[in-house]
Amino acid sequence: MERIDVHCHAVPPGYRKYAVDNGHEQPDGMPALPAWSAEGHIALMKKLNIRKSILSITSPGTHLTPGQDEFAADMTHRTNEELSEICNKNASHFGFFASLPFPSVPESIAEVDYALDKLGAVGFAVLSNANGIYLGDKALDPIFEKLNARKAVLFIHPTSCNMLAPGGQLHTIKTLGQYPRPMMEFMFDETRAVANLLLSGTVSNNTNITFIMSHCGCTIPSILDRIGSFSSIINGGDNQSSGFRKLLRERFYFDLAGFPFPDLIHGLLRTLGNGGEKRLVYGTDYPFTPEKVAVDLADQMEEGCNELFDADQRRAVYSGNAEKLLGF
Repeated sequence: MERIDVHCHAVPPGYRKYAVDNGHEQPDGMPALPAWSAEGHIALMKKLNIRKSILSITSPGTHLTPGQDEFAADMTHRTNEELSEICNKNASHFGFFASLPFPSVPESIAEVDYALDKLGAVGFAVLSNANGIYLGDKALDPIFEKLNARKAVLFIHPTSCNMLAPGGQLHTIKTLGQYPRPMMEFMFDETRAVANLLLSGTVSNNTNITFIMSHCGCTIPSILDRIGSFSSIINGGDNQSSGFRKLLRERFYFDLAGFPFPDLIHGLLRTLGNGGEKRLVYGTDYPFTPEKVAVDLADQMEEGCNELFDADQRRAVYSGNAEKLLGF
């Protein structure tokens, strides 16, 4: 069955040099930045019957040094141009989510129009936190207002938990530091970000933004009721759980990159309720998920989807939902 890959990445030469030069040759505790080429990516696509892959820059993103907003904006600009050029050369295979130099407000706002109108981006990839500023922070409201005005698609990707100290020093939290942070901490950090987006009113206030949450909703399904109920205990008013669940069902899509089968998928589908498969999209997380693992996970997904969904539902999960979301 044909697929559209909404969660995959590129590590093009210009961005690789920028990341390594700024101390990210082993991002988030991983052994190394993986090798990547358009040719290798297209070969994997053929193997997995992927019609289109939406490339994005993943953690640590493009704003690598707090306080260097102009430099980060320039590197974000260059990286988006680099991705756009790759997509133009391989238009039948690739689209891309542009990066934004969060948490820099004016620079991010300026990049929105450029990426959409000049470079042909289909949406934006943002990290769960940008130098310790989490999605949903009031400081980012002007950027979200701009994204809302452009009816943008926002792909959320996890990163390491970061804290910005009063002196401007960035501290990466390395709980259980013997393990690479994508193993566990990524799931918690994106959950923090989405919880803050809901609790802050950012989602409900910006009705034209469509969100993609990665990795099958991370841990949101498990603690959504706790978040909504606890908020009412602290702030008074009604339990917000049902309202948050409605927002997830209507405003979010969820990619299936990583390890959604055999268990994680069930919690998300229970949260989404009847018709939840209409909010699912396919993802490989290549090349940070190596080719062999991506193929094995695709086999697991096919087995799991065959058990859960009929042919029309599977077609929606693999490609139809992404077609509607991205206007293909």
